[in-house]
Amino acid sequence: MASNWVKMSYMSVQKLQTIRCYCQQLPKLSNSQVRQKRNELYDIEKTRQAALITRVEKIAVEHKGPPEDCTLVMNKGLSTPYNCAMHIQELLMTRSVLALVNGEPWDLHRPLLEDCELRFLHFEEDYPTHCNKAFWRSGSFILGYIFERAFKDNYYVELCSFPPPVVESGSFVYDLTFNIPGWTPNRNEMACLSRIGSRLAFDKKRAFERLEVDASLALKMFEDNRFKSRQIPIMAAKSKTGSTVTLYRMADHIDISKGPMIASTHLLGRYQIAAFHEIKSPDLGKLIRVQGLATPKVLQGHAWTFDFLLQRAKNIVS
Repeated sequence: MASNWVKMSYMSVQKLQTIRCYCQQLPKLSNSQVRQKRNELYDIEKTRQAALITRVEKIAVEHKGPPEDCTLVMNKGLSTPYNCAMHIQELLMTRSVLALVNGEPWDLHRPLLEDCELRFLHFEEDYPTHCNKAFWRSGSFILGYIFERAFKDNYYVELCSFPPPVVESGSFVYDLTFNIPGWTPNRNEMACLSRIGSRLAFDKKRAFERLEVDASLALKMFEDNRFKSRQIPIMAAKSKTGSTVTLYRMADHIDISKGPMIASTHLLGRYQIAAFHEIKSPDLGKLIRVQGLATPKVLQGHAWTFDFLLQRAKNIVS
């Protein structure tokens, strides 16, 4: 009887240790609480940076392209390419994906910092390379948006990273983890997840907002994500300043990326999650690689064509 008691006590200790270990691995905050914290810190920093502009300085913006070349006098550090488009033509506001500022791809809602030459880019350019890459990158960003809210607070999701866009691969990608052992989404579940992304185009127009912050603030914002916490110092060291990280916000979703992103989700056409693949990283362990496919609203094709591309998008991107 004593031996049975010892055995039961040993099993109880083991079970308690397992529970303690599991509890230690649980995040301190839920998905929604993490989003709220990040947005509060983002808003505080955005307000702080805006307060640094104590005097409005003027800059000359030389617009090149349709409907005609012109010179605009805009506000340094405040006016964006989108604000310039408001003075030129409504078509530039609705169809532009990116801007070229002195030849550099530039977010449409990113403030201009000096006298510059400005061109607007759209999907029907003869060589839409910059637009295509921004669209693919934004597709990955939206995958993160989907999975940080799809499971509400029932399962904690940790976004890892999305690789640089390779349009030729056939799909955009996000690597992430969620603690749902043995779950593989069926066709209906994939469709439900996809609708979270596709609704962005039809329900609400969401602009992509850019903010450059110090690495210390970025670490505070992403302290609940072990992957981002590792990436931030590396990305900051590679930045022009050696200490900053670029954040993007769309709706209440905030993520890290060099950018640029598309102007807003109104440019989205069809959006669908194509595949889930289990991968193993030598440094990060087991991850889920989620792959998706989207088309711009202005380049809608036949449903058969999209289905054909979707089959190709299911092939794992290595």
